[in-house]
Amino acid sequence: MVFNWFRRQNNDPANAPDKEKQTEIPTQESQTESAETSSKDDSAAATDLLAYAKSAYKNIQQKQQAEEVETPCVEVTESPPEEPDGEQLADETTALEPEPEIIDTQAPTASEALATPEDAQPVEPVAPASLSFLERAAAERQAKQERLIATAIEVPETDVLQPPTPEIVEEIPGLAFDDGFVWSTEVLARQGRRAEDVSIEEINWLKKLRQGLDKTRRGIVNQLKAIVGQGPLNQAAVDEIESLLLQADVGVQATDYIIKALQKQLREEVTPPDEAIAFLKTILRDMLDAPLKTSYKASFTPEKENLNIWLITGVNGAGKTTTIGKIAHLAQKSGYKCLIGAADTFRAAAVEQVKVWGSRSGVEVISNPGKNTDPAAVVFDAIAAAVARETELLLVDTAGRLQNKKNLMDELSKIRRIIDKKAPNAKVESLLVLDATLGQNGLRQAEIFSQAAQLSGVVLTKLDGTAKGGVALAVVQQLGLPIRFIGAGEGIEDLRPFSSYEFVEALLSG
Repeated sequence: MVFNWFRRQNNDPANAPDKEKQTEIPTQESQTESAETSSKDDSAAATDLLAYAKSAYKNIQQKQQAEEVETPCVEVTESPPEEPDGEQLADETTALEPEPEIIDTQAPTASEALATPEDAQPVEPVAPASLSFLERAAAERQAKQERLIATAIEVPETDVLQPPTPEIVEEIPGLAFDDGFVWSTEVLARQGRRAEDVSIEEINWLKKLRQGLDKTRRGIVNQLKAIVGQGPLNQAAVDEIESLLLQADVGVQATDYIIKALQKQLREEVTPPDEAIAFLKTILRDMLDAPLKTSYKASFTPEKENLNIWLITGVNGAGKTTTIGKIAHLAQKSGYKCLIGAADTFRAAAVEQVKVWGSRSGVEVISNPGKNTDPAAVVFDAIAAAVARETELLLVDTAGRLQNKKNLMDELSKIRRIIDKKAPNAKVESLLVLDATLGQNGLRQAEIFSQAAQLSGVVLTKLDGTAKGGVALAVVQQLGLPIRFIGAGEGIEDLRPFSSYEFVEALLSG
């Protein structure tokens, strides 16, 4: 099945249907109720979320079983050889069955034994040789167990309902029903997703995103909860939060914005710890979505049956070529016809690296066999090939350059002019790849690149290797550029379209 990741990013918590909010997201409503009933509502909400997670897990299991219809047939053909062993065991058990029948016939002696358990020993010689004292004692124990089971069968019914989860976990390889799965389904539920629509791709990505932001989260959330958990939000707590955000490389401008918003909330009302965390999440989401509400389009999706050209720019070492391979893989899985243009002719072995990623993602690479060829010429050939093959997405790898190399920066403008002339009807976008480990040092790069390449957004990579995930807020706040993609690992599946809601939840949910 084709899962379109580009279309998925249009899901917005604000657009979630009211019915789904009532049935699947009860925690949002429970927060607004009185404090007297909050504990009951929280327990009910946790139960509903767990039921939602189990339902989503079961649906994923059914989808995978539908794709593997042939495997159960093989298991059925292998099972008959084991039947003789079962018959032999049955024969052995039937040989032992006459003993309890003799016990039934000797019911009077059993009752006498129950009436006088201490005097049961003298009865032993009177009984037939086939019934020993041990056999009668075993029969009595079995009768007692049957009576206990008959009277106490209603009690363990509640316990029997819980074991289905480990049984289901074993049937889906590579996907455990653990805390990460429950958290992922909760994030999807709060965005209005139905349990039957949850896919294994989304679950795996959310778990990777949460794991990738673990370093930043441990540095922020633990201290933040310690600050907020001391009591209602006051000025001293705000000052500590300010220091904490600066340590996470959020940036001075973004930190000032957050602190002013917190202080405004502080002046209006006393904020309990849980509400303070929720209010901080709202602030961060509004900051990340701000560029999409002004000058940039909220949707960053290739148009079907039309040529889309994406220029990928960035400094060497930021993960530019790797990002191209991952986006190409993502486009292939989402059902787009994709092509890569290897226009990075300045760096040694850059073309070979792109070809390796092209083979991994199953996407053809257009390159020039010569050395130090004109990048604009490669782009010209790539556009011609894309038009001939009816390609829907052309990814152009440009030379990695520093922002102070004027001649290389001018090359970007030249490539843009070639695209406008060769493909005037194409939808052109420019993405800047930023290394999250650079922190504030990457902001200067983005400023210069945005002037030369007419950037449409930022691809933030290597978030799993840094505790400075707050740079995402700095990029948005200081440069006004939206984040289009986010990378949280080295694997080909570890880059996905950016979602502010999922990013903030992964960042601040301990």
